[in-house]
Amino acid sequence: MSAQESTAKVGHGAEPASISVRESKGVRLADALDERLGIYRLGGKYIRKVFPDHWSFMLGEVALYSFITLLLTGVYLTLFFQPSAQDVVYNGSHVPLQGVHMSQAYASTLDISFDVRGGLLIRQVHHWAALIFIAALFVHMFRHFFTGSFRKPREINWLFGFLLLVLAMLNGFAGYSLPDDLLSGTGLRIADGVVLAIPLVGTYLQFFFFGGQFPGDDAIPRLFTVHVLLVPALMVGLVAVHLIYVFYHKHTQFPGPGRTERNVVGQPFMPVYVAKAGGFFFLIFGTTAVLGGLAQINPIWSYGPYRPERVAAGSQPDWYLGFLEGSLRIMPDWEWSAFGHTISFSLLIPALIVPGILFILLGAYPWIEAWITGDTREHHLLDRPRNMPVRTGLGAAWIAAYGVLWACGGNDILATHLHLSINTITWAGRVAFFIAPVLAYMVTVRWCKGLQLRDRDKVLHGRETGIIKKLPSGGFVERHEPLDPAARHILTAHEQYEPLELPPPVDDNGVTRKATPGQRLRVRLSRWYFADQIRKPTAAQALVGAPAPDHRGEISAEHGPHA
Repeated sequence: MSAQESTAKVGHGAEPASISVRESKGVRLADALDERLGIYRLGGKYIRKVFPDHWSFMLGEVALYSFITLLLTGVYLTLFFQPSAQDVVYNGSHVPLQGVHMSQAYASTLDISFDVRGGLLIRQVHHWAALIFIAALFVHMFRHFFTGSFRKPREINWLFGFLLLVLAMLNGFAGYSLPDDLLSGTGLRIADGVVLAIPLVGTYLQFFFFGGQFPGDDAIPRLFTVHVLLVPALMVGLVAVHLIYVFYHKHTQFPGPGRTERNVVGQPFMPVYVAKAGGFFFLIFGTTAVLGGLAQINPIWSYGPYRPERVAAGSQPDWYLGFLEGSLRIMPDWEWSAFGHTISFSLLIPALIVPGILFILLGAYPWIEAWITGDTREHHLLDRPRNMPVRTGLGAAWIAAYGVLWACGGNDILATHLHLSINTITWAGRVAFFIAPVLAYMVTVRWCKGLQLRDRDKVLHGRETGIIKKLPSGGFVERHEPLDPAARHILTAHEQYEPLELPPPVDDNGVTRKATPGQRLRVRLSRWYFADQIRKPTAAQALVGAPAPDHRGEISAEHGPHA
């Protein structure tokens, strides 16, 4: 009963009624809000929503809380930063740079670092939060990839997360370039070359962005607008929609006793999850603050102001852009000249085509896998990565390709520190870019199938106890204990998929039908995707210890129970 229902209503000609003393102000306030916002109805549906309890789900929270830290520290820095390329003479507290000509953006960043109270701490917390945010997005996204949580009905949410990752990398580059120091200016110079390499429209894009020839006067103000207004607004919107979809869809969970496609086992959103999430936010914020206070990052006063005629030796971008730097460094110097125009493939391929292919395949993968497998059902239970070896292998291959490019971004540092030829390292990177993903895929697939065989043996023979038993014949065997039902369920709960098959050449009416090239390709890819599956034991075999089928579906007597 609401506060209004527990008191007499005041109408025309009625005597005023006093409010019952049993109703607190908090109850009356809650009732007033409910009449206007319907919070009781929302609370009944969402406040008690259940969230599974698994450590991997915290990866998304790390990204979210780092993003909140970015917003808070970014607002503070915006109050003092001057996004202008106007030339000024520095007269601040940093003595080595006094009297030096520099842009107003660089001078204001020095002022934030040395003259604004807490400015250097906030700058470094902001930078560390950006690095942690993008790292958490990568790990969080691949957790979803390896466990298959991107499948129907969450393909759109996967796409939103992918766009968040791309926007975070773009915004990180924009913020990294704002101080206008020698290191960030070198990165902008590379970006200028990439823009000019775009056929037909490159020159127009350069003039639009820089306001003329590089370095121009408009790049920093426009980067500032992108960094503090445009991209953050898009990211806040995507984060909001992403979280709404997490609430709207049933939350994914790992297989286990009592967990099905139709329920969720875990802790309620209120008060358990909210209390844990609040504590975890302060833990993330505190860790980032400690890093900002103790671990120096981006000391722009050591690099000096940007000058177009200078290039910083050993310059390295932030880690998330290292793959672009490496791609540019290992690309051969290929150019085509025709009809008075030059197409620079040495910039176009490594900076646009290769990253474009890598990230488009990653963003479109839910639809690619659904087309190959023909699986259009809803999935709320997660896969163990070992049970989908091809998908896991493809993810490992993507990471290997990214890692090779990232390592090649520091080929000069590797050459000087390891006393090797930079040409040798460059050629090794070129070869590794094509070989490493293939090796990573093959090793990962074999590893996953080996783990599946181990799981199958556990189900059939039980857990190894380390207790050795001597047989009457004089031989020795190890005693095994049967698995408990919960562990057995986890090892046998996954689905066993079958490859697609071409339809019969003749339909029920006797009419000949010819398979299209697309159908043939789909069947071939499906057979590759599910080739040489390790058949899991049936429930009866797991209970009685019957022989298990091998990967071809045949029974092998050597898989019987141990003595």
